[in-house]
Amino acid sequence: MNEDLIFYALIGFAAQLVDGALGMAYGVTASSLLIGLGLPPAIVSSTVHAAECFTTGASAVSHHAFGNINKSLFFRLLLPGIIGAFVGAYLLTQIPGDAIKPWIAVYLLLMGVVLIIKAGRAFPPKSVTSHVRPLAFFGAFIDAVGGGGWGPIVGSTLLARGSPFRETVGSVNAVEFFVTLSASIGFLLGIGIDHWDVILSLAAGGVVAAPLGAWVCKRVPHRPFLILVGLVVIGLSVRTLLKTFA
Repeated sequence: MNEDLIFYALIGFAAQLVDGALGMAYGVTASSLLIGLGLPPAIVSSTVHAAECFTTGASAVSHHAFGNINKSLFFRLLLPGIIGAFVGAYLLTQIPGDAIKPWIAVYLLLMGVVLIIKAGRAFPPKSVTSHVRPLAFFGAFIDAVGGGGWGPIVGSTLLARGSPFRETVGSVNAVEFFVTLSASIGFLLGIGIDHWDVILSLAAGGVVAAPLGAWVCKRVPHRPFLILVGLVVIGLSVRTLLKTFA
């Protein structure tokens, strides 16, 4: 059992390192692990979001310390993200959420392609102000229903629209703490939260990795990271589609 908990902690570390640097992949990585163990989608999502309450809190503090957060973007994402996560979490406890995953995968696949195209061309950073709130609600809703997706949906969409890389990743990661907390409350009211040994192991690894992920986000050149984000999004999307239709 101890070896299993160490394994979960290592998964949490690796997932948060990528998530802190790229603004995505913690939920998808951890959810894939737990689904592979045979847990139902609602249990998987509740467990992952409970762990993320710890990791995203550490990530938010780390990104603030490194100056990666745009306050204006943060507050535009905050309230609709909280509402979307709560609604999605509560609905998942009442209805199955797997049916919408292929549609989200197609959307993310297109976003990944756009990101790679933008990485190969000169696009001056710009402040993205339109449709941010609906995007936050949608991303948080899907995140709660699917066990992950806030970063890939919200972060990749903002980056594809030209939002500065460092501020986008930092702001999206900071808001994710409130999104995961809201989703966890929704799950707690709907089905309760269990599997605390797994939750705490995932959280421990993620908390350790959070400062390193924020540092990587600030220091590493942005264009290669845009390409990497695009490839990650495309890879996760193709994986989801293959699993759905295989």
